[in-house]
Amino acid sequence: MNNFFSELKRRNVYKVAVAYAVVGWLLVQVTTQVFPIFEIPNWASRLIVLAIFIGFPIALVIAWAFELTPQGLKRTEDVDLAAQGNRKSHAWIYIVIVGAAFSIGLIFVGRYTARNTAGAARTEAATGSSIPQKSIAVLPFENLSDDKGAAYFADGIQDEILTKLASIADLKVISRTSTARYKSKPEDLRTVSQQLGVATVLEGSVQKADDKVRVNVQLIDAKADSHLWAKTYDRDIKDVFAVESEVAQEIADALQAKLSPAEASTLAAAPTKDTAAYDLFLKGESQLRAANASLRPESFDQAIAWYQQAIARDPNFALAMARLAECRLGQHWFVETFTEAELAEVKKTVEHALALAPDLAQAHVAHGLFYYYGYRQYEQALAEFGRALQLQPNNAQALEYSGYVYRRQGQWQRCLDTLKKSLEQDPRNADVAGNLSQTYCILRMWQDAERVGKYALSIDPADVIGMRALLLAILNGSGDIKKAQGVLATFPSTNDLISSSASGIVASVTGDRAYTFVFARDFEAALKVWETSADTAADQRRRLSAKATIRALAGDFTGAQADAEKARQLLEERLRERPDERVSMRELIWVYVALKRDADALKLARQAVDLLPPEKDALLGNSNLAGLAEVEARTGAASGAIAILRRLLTIPAGETVSIARLKIDPVWDPIRNDPGFQQLLIMKEHEGP
Repeated sequence: MNNFFSELKRRNVYKVAVAYAVVGWLLVQVTTQVFPIFEIPNWASRLIVLAIFIGFPIALVIAWAFELTPQGLKRTEDVDLAAQGNRKSHAWIYIVIVGAAFSIGLIFVGRYTARNTAGAARTEAATGSSIPQKSIAVLPFENLSDDKGAAYFADGIQDEILTKLASIADLKVISRTSTARYKSKPEDLRTVSQQLGVATVLEGSVQKADDKVRVNVQLIDAKADSHLWAKTYDRDIKDVFAVESEVAQEIADALQAKLSPAEASTLAAAPTKDTAAYDLFLKGESQLRAANASLRPESFDQAIAWYQQAIARDPNFALAMARLAECRLGQHWFVETFTEAELAEVKKTVEHALALAPDLAQAHVAHGLFYYYGYRQYEQALAEFGRALQLQPNNAQALEYSGYVYRRQGQWQRCLDTLKKSLEQDPRNADVAGNLSQTYCILRMWQDAERVGKYALSIDPADVIGMRALLLAILNGSGDIKKAQGVLATFPSTNDLISSSASGIVASVTGDRAYTFVFARDFEAALKVWETSADTAADQRRRLSAKATIRALAGDFTGAQADAEKARQLLEERLRERPDERVSMRELIWVYVALKRDADALKLARQAVDLLPPEKDALLGNSNLAGLAEVEARTGAASGAIAILRRLLTIPAGETVSIARLKIDPVWDPIRNDPGFQQLLIMKEHEGP
C-alpha cells in the first residue's frame, strides 16, 4: 500500500488533484457569482458544475498514465520520472495560490451583489411587488394661485386626472391617499418611486386667476430622473375638464397603455358641465378628507353642505351624489348611528346617482358602502365593490372595503390577501396598514401585527388604527405592560385611542390609552386621560361613562356614583331616541355596572350580543361576546364568563381575548381564583387564519 501512495506522489497525481480542485472551485465561483449578473440561464451554470465533477476522476487517470514534458504529453513508462522529479517546477503552486485568491475575491463580489439584490428585494417587498413599467403616481399639484386658499382646486385637478387613469386596466395607478404623503416636487424621485412601486411620476402645478387657469404637467421617468414630456395648458376655467382628459390621454399614450372603447370614453368624460358646481364639489372633497382624518362631526357636516350646494347647481351631478352618500355613511358608521329614515335618504341618493350614471365606479362604491355600513349585507356589498373594480381596475377604495367585508364575514385568509393587495395599490395608506395589523391581532399573529403596526405609524405617527393595533399586539401578545407604556408615551397625547366601530369590551368605553394604565392598576393615571372638557353631547356622555367605569374597575363604587348617575340619564335618553346605537349601549352597560345595577347591565349586554352576534359580524360580534363575559365576571355569573372565554380562545378573537391579556386584566379579578378560569390560562389558544 505504501508503494501505491509513493507511486501516486511520483506520478504527480496529488499535484494534479489539488490543482484541479482549485481550478474547479474557481470555475464554480465564476458560474454562481458572475453568471447571474449577465442573466445567463441557470441551466448553463448547472451544466458547468456537473462537467467539473465528471472531469475530476478523468483528470486523475490522465495524471497516472501520462506526464507533461518539454516535448509534450508522453506515457509515464516512456519518461524518466526520477529525472523529471529533479526538476523542481513550482508552477502548480502558483496556480493554486492565484486560483484561491481569485476565488476569495469572487466570494466577496458575490456577497456584495447578494446584499444589493436583497436590498432591492426588500424595497420590492415594501411595495408588495416588482415595479412594472406601465405604472404611475400622480403627485400633489402645487397651488401657484395668488389665493392660497385655492389649494383645494389644485388638489381637485390632480384627483380627477388620477381618477381617469385609474380606469385603465393596463396601468398600475397609485391611490391619492398614498401620493398625498409627498411634496409636489420631491427631491429624491427615485426613493419616492421605490416606496410607491412605480416607474413614472407625474408632477404638476395649477394657477387659477378669475376665469382663467394654467396647468403645468411633466411626466418623469423616476428611475432615470428624466423627463418623458412636459406641457402647459392655458385655458378658460370652463375648459378645465378638457385639460384633465388631455393630460390623462397623453400619459396613456406615453406609457403605451392599451385602451378599451369604454376606457377611452371615461378619459373623455366630464363629471359636470357646470364649473361653479365643480368648484363646490372640490370644496366638499377637501372637507371630506379632513372629516375622515379627524372623525369630527362638524367636518362631516361641512362636507355634506358643499356637496348639497354642488348638486343644487347641477341636479345631474352623479359623482357629487355618490360622494355625498359616502360622506353620510361615514358619519353613520364613525360618528352617530342613523335612524331608518336617515338611511332611507342615503339610499335614495345612491340610487339617483346610479340611475344618472350606471357605469360610474364611485357610485357603485357608495352603493357597496350602503350595504356594508348601513345593514351589514355583505354579499351585496362585495358585488358592488366588484363592479366598481370592473369599471375602474385601480380603485383602491373598493379593494380596501372588500377586505374589511371579508373580515366581518370571518373569511380571514381572503381578508389578509385582499388587504395586502390593497396595500400594494395604496402603499402609503396608514389606515390600510393599521387594519392589516389589527387583523393580525385578531388572528393572534403577534409579530406580524407589531411589524405592520410600526409600518403604519412610520407612514402616519397619528394614525389611530395603527396606534391601537401596535398597543394590542404588545399587551395581548406578551402582556408586557412596561413595553406597552413605553410605546404609548410616543403617541400623541391628545388621542384617547377609542374606536366607535370596532369593539364591544370595557376598554372601548375607557379608550385604550386609559386602559393601558388600568392594566398597570394605575387608576389615577387612567382618570387623568379623561380630565379634558367635553365639546359635544357625545363627548360628554363618553367622558362621564369612562370615568365611572374606571372607578368601578378600581373598586371605588362610591366615587363612581356622581358621574355614573349623570351618564345614566343622558344615555337612557339617547337610547330612547336611537334604541340600537351600539356606542351608547356599550357605555350604559358599564354605567349600570358602576351603579351596581347588575341585572340591568346583564340584560343590556345580552341584548348587545343578540343585536350583533358573531354569525352576523365576526369582528364586533366576538367582541360583544367578550363584553358579555366581562359583565358576567363582574356580576357573579362566573360559569357563563368562563364558558364564553373558552370559546373565544379557540377562534380568531385575539383583539379582545388572549391568555396573556387574561393574566393581567383587572376586569377578571372577581373570577381570577376560580378553578375554571385558572384552567383557561394553560389552554392552547387559536393562532392564524
